[in-house]
Amino acid sequence: MTRLRQVLVIAFGIGLAAVMVVLGFWQLEVYHHQGAAAAARRASAPPVTLSSVARPGESASAGYGRSVAFEGSYDPTLQLLVPVEDEVGQFRVLTGLRQADGTVVAVVRGVVSEPAAPPPPSGPVQQVGVLLPTEEYVPQTNLASGQMASVRLPALAQQWPGPLLDGWVNLSSSDATGQGLTPALLRLPESPGRLRNGAYVGQWWLFAAFTLFMAFRMARDIGIDEAEVAEITPERPSEST
Repeated sequence: MTRLRQVLVIAFGIGLAAVMVVLGFWQLEVYHHQGAAAAARRASAPPVTLSSVARPGESASAGYGRSVAFEGSYDPTLQLLVPVEDEVGQFRVLTGLRQADGTVVAVVRGVVSEPAAPPPPSGPVQQVGVLLPTEEYVPQTNLASGQMASVRLPALAQQWPGPLLDGWVNLSSSDATGQGLTPALLRLPESPGRLRNGAYVGQWWLFAAFTLFMAFRMARDIGIDEAEVAEITPERPSEST
């Protein structure tokens, strides 16, 4: 009978803790959805000038995920093909745009399905896109030489003349299609959700751990209490209090 009571207490504790763990994952999902919604709102807000959030030699982290407007002239000699992750035969067209102050902006103009891309527009242009943080090392093809290599966007500063702005710009759909390219998939940097929901995640999981602890503690106490009762016999009566 003692063992059955212990099993029932532990089973109830495990079941209750499992519910709390599920509630924690639900709050975590809510937190991520809130972050994604916040990132989407940030990207869809009216564009700000690129120079207000990105300057040569400075971090542009405050502008990541924001829609930015900029102007200048594309340099056709500063163009690379970057294979799209997990999509064979798809290439992002990365082109350098030189602004009036001489700074170079790395711009993903769009996507092509073969290792060739239309040349960038000639002359001054006004562009809109979303500023994104530097990516990890990815394979790339130099359109001029056709050679494959691995490059990280900051390394372009060693290949492209002129100061290079931090991060890169994913061109807007309208500007990409206007250049005869398929718009590149926009992958926004993750934004935090509400602090309250993030705290709920830890709260539910902490409750789950405490519930398990108490369930095993109660089961142990049941065993101890039953053992003490079993020791009370007519020859060894319990002490009066």
